[in-house]
Amino acid sequence: MISELTEPLNSLDWNDTSAVNATSSKLLDTLATNRALLRDLVEQVPGNERLCELSEHYDILDKLVLHDDPSGFRLRLHVFLPGYFDRPHNHRWTYTSRILRGSYQHTLYGLDNNLDENTDITALQPYMVRTEKAGDSYTLHHGMIHAAVAEPHTATLIVRGPAMKERFLVADRTTGESWWQYGAARESKQDAQNKLMSGERMSQTLRELAEYGII
Repeated sequence: MISELTEPLNSLDWNDTSAVNATSSKLLDTLATNRALLRDLVEQVPGNERLCELSEHYDILDKLVLHDDPSGFRLRLHVFLPGYFDRPHNHRWTYTSRILRGSYQHTLYGLDNNLDENTDITALQPYMVRTEKAGDSYTLHHGMIHAAVAEPHTATLIVRGPAMKERFLVADRTTGESWWQYGAARESKQDAQNKLMSGERMSQTLRELAEYGII
């Protein structure tokens, strides 16, 4: 069934934000309302070597990859952990998000046309500040700079499009520092190992998702 649901995404122009939103929102709406299907997708991750390799754990965020499509897009489930904060950044890909539980403050800073590591990040002007809450969804083009501050255990479903560029910029408003981050192809083995989600952590995450009523 997941192949049927994701098939319309195979031919998307991921620079066409309106088309991405219309198509990927249908998939996310289906999964948000059909929790049995979502549970099946989540519970098959531990037995899928490729999805396990792609799933990640950080001290403030868990990322489960539920589907890795040959055409380049992925379906992910994010759980924001206590203490989560975000730094202003752009993305290598366009994505659509559906909030399943909790909320986060979402700040948009404008396009990344002139953004580089010499940018004075403290001078960035917020152009929109809004609260994303359970039931909300949106699509963000890869050229947008944004940041989020999440309530503990907020959970979101993400359709992440194919990478459109090799790197993205992350900035720290407190220190004023900025740095480039690259995709997995440019990561060191140690960096990849550090963020790999262990089997124990994955089991705990699945238990918590059930406790939260997400699956």
